[in-house]
Amino acid sequence: MGKKPAMNILAIRTDKPQAELYVYQNGAKTAELKWQAHRRLAETINVKIDEILDLLSISLDSIGGIVCYSGPGSFTGLRIGFSAANALAFACDIPVTASGGKDWIQGGISDLAAGKFGKIAAPEYGAPPRTTKPKK
Repeated sequence: MGKKPAMNILAIRTDKPQAELYVYQNGAKTAELKWQAHRRLAETINVKIDEILDLLSISLDSIGGIVCYSGPGSFTGLRIGFSAANALAFACDIPVTASGGKDWIQGGISDLAAGKFGKIAAPEYGAPPRTTKPKK
């Protein structure tokens, strides 16, 4: 019987001005990328995902799952990160999950391994969003 292929997991954290991406292979971190995204997160996140994959000479096809930091944190930052993660998961037909706390990545990897994921992942903002009410 052949060797089982490596499982690459993409981890995304976008709850603060400094965004973070990680790639884990079989539970061990193989790459990380942090950048000051702040108000340019929507412009930079996909470019940075390509950058971290290029760093490892791997493609999206080799990603077996995605873990997002669930929050709480920046409402807009979390929405952008989760939008990117959910879109990639859908397009690549791979699982996506959200996890929080200090060990969010390991928790998310464990959830993926245990089959604890859905079709989409959703953030936890920590408070109801403050949105402008429609004018009458």
